[in-house]
Amino acid sequence: MSDFETLFEKAKASHGHVCPGIVLGTRLSIAGLRELGIDPEKPIHNLIVYMEIDRCGTDAVQAITGCSLGHRSLKHKDFGKFAATFVNTDTGKAVRVSIHEKNRAEHDKLDIKEVIKLLAKIPEDEILKIEKVQITIPKEDQPGFPVGRAVCSKCGEQISDNRHTVIDGNVMCRNCAEGSYYTVIE
Repeated sequence: MSDFETLFEKAKASHGHVCPGIVLGTRLSIAGLRELGIDPEKPIHNLIVYMEIDRCGTDAVQAITGCSLGHRSLKHKDFGKFAATFVNTDTGKAVRVSIHEKNRAEHDKLDIKEVIKLLAKIPEDEILKIEKVQITIPKEDQPGFPVGRAVCSKCGEQISDNRHTVIDGNVMCRNCAEGSYYTVIE
């Protein structure tokens, strides 16, 4: 099997089915790791990946790289773009890989199975944009033990990694300070 097929199978098994996002996430991962000189067949401990979308391709990147939210090595930036920035934490070298389908309108006319086959084989320069980038990772975003713990003065919950805010001298979590994504039902 080729490197693509091996890694694609790993991504497919993790995600549970095949879709264009798994193919694209596999292609993103291969390109990003190659550009950083990281072998995807060996355990990876020096990588942080910033994903700009929360769709299927993220599962492929996680399966192939081993990066995860729980290890603090997978970060989500909610930009809605099929792109990822791969950062080698040992060297500081970083590369952003984004999907740049030059023939997307034509691909949209095809059957989904045809699209999957096409995306797997299309030349890299016709589907990916690769950019060397610079990124500074704040201490509180790096893997390891939490830094900057605080307690919200309103709800009493603990806040890790300097994710609190101070309003009128009161330490608050973002939920209490800015509004929450949930509503408590009593």
